[in-house]
Amino acid sequence: QVQLVESGGGLVQPGGSLRLSCAASGIISSMYAMGWYRQAPGKQRELVAIITNSGTSNYVDSVKDRFTISRDNAKNMAYLQMNRLKPEDTARYYCNAHRVWSDYWGQGTQVTVSP
Repeated sequence: QVQLVESGGGLVQPGGSLRLSCAASGIISSMYAMGWYRQAPGKQRELVAIITNSGTSNYVDSVKDRFTISRDNAKNMAYLQMNRLKPEDTARYYCNAHRVWSDYWGQGTQVTVSP
């Protein structure tokens, strides 16, 4: 059974930092591209960052130079370091594991950026 479990969300003030973690089980995560998506109330889910199984990363423009995605294949983990957080980053953040014909999602972790 495949499971992706996110952790590390919470309430943070603008300008603060959070580190999200995604623990994968039931798959060999090194065979998958790992991504972080987010969904704010009333908005569509959007891709925030993705890292391929070869380590290449890409980001949505709004988080470039503030967020960093990484992975530890030995631990079956993916991370999202979020710095200089803004109120518009408030959303539920989801971990995704993707390869051809396979797509897995976690339940998400809430990130709220507020004074």
